Amino acid sequence: MLNKNAFRDPVTSKKLLAAIANITTQHWTLMEVCGGQTHSIIKYGIDSLLPEKIRLIHGPGCPVCVTPLAYIDKALAIAAQPQVIFCSFGDMLRVPGSQLDLLSLKARGADIRIIYSPMDALKIAQNNPEREVVFFAVGFETTAPTTALVALQAKILNLKNFSLLACHVCVPPIMRALLESPHNQVQGFLAAGHVCAVMGYQEYLPIAAAYRVPIVVTGFEPVDILQGIYQCVQQLETGRTEVENAYSRVVREHGNPAAQQAMQQVFITVNRSWRGLGEIAQSGLSLAPEFADWNAELKFKIATIDSPEPAACRSGEVLQGLIKPPQCAEFGTTCTPEHPFGATMVSSEGACAAYYRYRKS
Repeated sequence: MLNKNAFRDPVTSKKLLAAIANITTQHWTLMEVCGGQTHSIIKYGIDSLLPEKIRLIHGPGCPVCVTPLAYIDKALAIAAQPQVIFCSFGDMLRVPGSQLDLLSLKARGADIRIIYSPMDALKIAQNNPEREVVFFAVGFETTAPTTALVALQAKILNLKNFSLLACHVCVPPIMRALLESPHNQVQGFLAAGHVCAVMGYQEYLPIAAAYRVPIVVTGFEPVDILQGIYQCVQQLETGRTEVENAYSRVVREHGNPAAQQAMQQVFITVNRSWRGLGEIAQSGLSLAPEFADWNAELKFKIATIDSPEPAACRSGEVLQGLIKPPQCAEFGTTCTPEHPFGATMVSSEGACAAYYRYRKS
């Protein structure tokens, strides 16, 4: 069994920091794609320990944060209906919609339940055949396989009082969009290890080749992150732009084929809006036509709901790495975890939440 503390070892961390300093001769800007990595970087002060020439910027790696406002409003419209039991992971309940959030709606009497697995929602549907049970399925490729499995099970059981409000998104298209942006600052990526555990890293090879940018698959502990930074800087300093796996204890080249097969059975790829970032081509996963009976957008006729993003929230700039949370005038004053403008302040993986928790003072 691996010792988790080994990946937080201060001696190893100091050696890696020294190694990074020794090879760094130029200014480089790296982006970590995962919100979990962002929290580790801020919690352990990794960014402040690096050489001044190395700048870390935070990417759109929080699935709760990038769920568009329209889908929050769709969730609220469904959950407000009296015959519905609405199931969601806890992070989604505080994300603000146009008027309120799911937690406020629950306080007003809506039957909204926090669950820890999509299968929990399926069991609730089986135990409440007279009610409509809806699961709010969000996340990257990491959580999409569990949504796919529950959809397949619902179809096998012909469980018609169960449906999915599916808003899954994929990482490679947003990486391409960031690199093609006229405001792009990214010179190297730390790729999200848990996404690659499912999908592998083959799909990053054409991105590294086309955009001449190194991509290093990275874990979440301090030693993991420092190792990823070291390998990324080493590539940049030597003029290489390749995909490397610095998280080999978890990630394999081709990922998890069984999980990928389940996703292919259930989802189709669609254009998807990302909160604060706009529409990204072929970046979303929607239920395939064969699963129309379990598609909550169709069942509740709310597919046309479209909500404009609030102008006061600068989360889109935070998610692109254009600003850091304290550079927003609302951060920590009018925008707090208790009264958030956007999801980046309430999600457990949000960059604004990380700065508020660890660096507010």
